[in-house]
Amino acid sequence: MKKVKLQLQTSLDGYIADTNDKMDWITWTPDEGFIECATDLIDTSGTILMGRKLAQGFIPYWTEITKNPNDPQYSFAKKMVDTPKIVFSKTVDGSDWHNTKVNSGDLTTEINKLKQGDGKDIIVYGGSKFASSLIKNGLIDEYHLFVNPAILGDGLPIYKMVENAKQLKLMEARPLQNGIVLLRYKPA
Repeated sequence: MKKVKLQLQTSLDGYIADTNDKMDWITWTPDEGFIECATDLIDTSGTILMGRKLAQGFIPYWTEITKNPNDPQYSFAKKMVDTPKIVFSKTVDGSDWHNTKVNSGDLTTEINKLKQGDGKDIIVYGGSKFASSLIKNGLIDEYHLFVNPAILGDGLPIYKMVENAKQLKLMEARPLQNGIVLLRYKPA
């Protein structure tokens, strides 16, 4: 069975964006460890899942980078563009984006169908409501949290929809040179 892996950039105090939905506090300093972690995740994944709001910026961003083979992010961007994507949305019917389908079905039913199929694991990049729904419904098999050296005090939380405590088991804690700490968990 495929695993659903959630990858998030988060502040030390657990926010994924500030109160204005900005993410300029994220550490973008190049780091071989970070690149290795992000590349391993996409290389072990055969499908990318995300919500509509994230998709509107995410897909065009990586597509634009693939137009410049000299860009240092080019090879990673190619992987992002070439990996099939499923955007979950109740408001959009279809997609003009390359290699992208829209799914408006019941989240738990559709994710469980995807997990039963053959192939590589599934990676989730978000957005916040989409990822929160997956967490709430117990659909995440691994959490890959890139904890940034930033405290926001307030912002967009990812765990707000969780109604009952969820115990996790630490699989890896890895400090990176750029100050980010990778925390990898699975449900206990």
